[in-house]
Amino acid sequence: MINEENFFIGATLRICSTLEIEKALWKCLIHIRNYLPADCLFLNHQDLNNRVQNIIAAATVEGGTLSAEKVPMAEDYFKWWENLEDVWIANDVESHYIMKHYLDYIDRQSSYLNLRLIVGDHFIGSLIVQAKGKNRFNESHVKMMALLKEPFGIAMANSLQHRELLKLRDRLKDDNRHLQNELLRLSGNDIIGKDAGLRGVMESVNQVAHLATPVLLIGDTGSGKEIIANAIHNISPRKNNPFIKVNCGAIPETVIDSELFGHEKGAFTGAIAQKRGHFERAHEGTILLDEIGELPPDAQLRMLRVLQDKEIYRVGGSKPVKVDIRLIAATHRNLEDLIQKGKFREDLYYRLKIFPITVPPLNQRKCDIPNLVQHFIDKKSREMGILDAISLAPGALERMVNYDWRGNVRELENAVERALIIRTGSLIDFPYVLNASPIFDNKQQVDHLEQPRPMDQLIAAEIKKVLVLTRGKVEGKNGAAEILEVKPNTLRGRMKKLGISFGRRYGQAL
Repeated sequence: MINEENFFIGATLRICSTLEIEKALWKCLIHIRNYLPADCLFLNHQDLNNRVQNIIAAATVEGGTLSAEKVPMAEDYFKWWENLEDVWIANDVESHYIMKHYLDYIDRQSSYLNLRLIVGDHFIGSLIVQAKGKNRFNESHVKMMALLKEPFGIAMANSLQHRELLKLRDRLKDDNRHLQNELLRLSGNDIIGKDAGLRGVMESVNQVAHLATPVLLIGDTGSGKEIIANAIHNISPRKNNPFIKVNCGAIPETVIDSELFGHEKGAFTGAIAQKRGHFERAHEGTILLDEIGELPPDAQLRMLRVLQDKEIYRVGGSKPVKVDIRLIAATHRNLEDLIQKGKFREDLYYRLKIFPITVPPLNQRKCDIPNLVQHFIDKKSREMGILDAISLAPGALERMVNYDWRGNVRELENAVERALIIRTGSLIDFPYVLNASPIFDNKQQVDHLEQPRPMDQLIAAEIKKVLVLTRGKVEGKNGAAEILEVKPNTLRGRMKKLGISFGRRYGQAL
């Protein structure tokens, strides 16, 4: 006597053992063979709209495989499918009223048992049992397989849903990669100054990017710390994974734990669902904590645990959550001063300071200003829909270079945008930069006025200053001759007379 309960429980446990439907199908075949003839199992999804049967998975005694094969439905299929029994057999396929339409897709010397799979009121597919030889199945086999209609129907529905989720996940990853590439294209793949004022910074970036070591970016507000963080992520092995940016100074202290580490449902009033924090969202990617000096002490302690143990606890949670992140911290404040004042943890500071990178302010890398000005002219022109070619008014670039940019690159970008807004025609100037001249010590200004120099010295100094801006370039667009509004040969003659040497050595003068 066959124990139907053991048959049902054993098959159900194997069907539900894994989301990998091909493995579940193989395990189930091995079990079913103990009760009825079975050499192969096929799991089919009925796509009634497109009139095809999709073979999702197949299994033999050697193992299970996923399939993408499509079998067209027979012409009379829609006349049959609503009236078919839940389980039917075809012991001689050549004479069976349905199976004879599929002789090109099946083994004519085998018997087939078909189990219709219905979830709710929807017919979603079928499980087909193949046994080699004719007349292999009987009514007792039909009765046994009918027991598995519901488990296999649920397994089919779960498998289809799981496949759709994987497809959506892959599509989301692809869209994210496309978005990242588009943002890089719009903002420019190159870092302005990487071969000049930021050369040392980029050397450090290339040294550390491929590692998981924490990086501490130090620099004035607006100096470009976020751009450097982008560069570290984009050339690291994590470049296709999330890059989460968090401004610690912009998060209220009352919700900072929830924002960074997430919370469980019911952890506090208003926590109506579980929420992932920024650290979880950055799993297998990079997280930038800007203005890290603004973190409150409790959050500093929890972040220290993240660095040490690579795990977090959600607010209201009791189980640790493992996170694989690359941490980049940024600050414009002196963290050592904050340590002395008791506002920043010394142990956290030394964990962050494994590889510090100092981003110099713009007034210490003035050789980058001409390229930055042109970059922002191009960028803002696109954003503002300006189609005309924009040029700088005579003397405009020199004023930009001489100005003391207290707001760094961000201030320079704003200055270019303002110049484009108030422009008349295709020339732009920066008169407000001239009016807001750098702040110098009064004694220095008096000393400068009280020590007049010969005309040739003044001319030579101005030529050298422009050569520094152009990195020694005399002729052509943005060359020294164009900036000084003289012919290239005239400038070369004047340089020779004043003893000013030629060459690219001026590129390193600042």
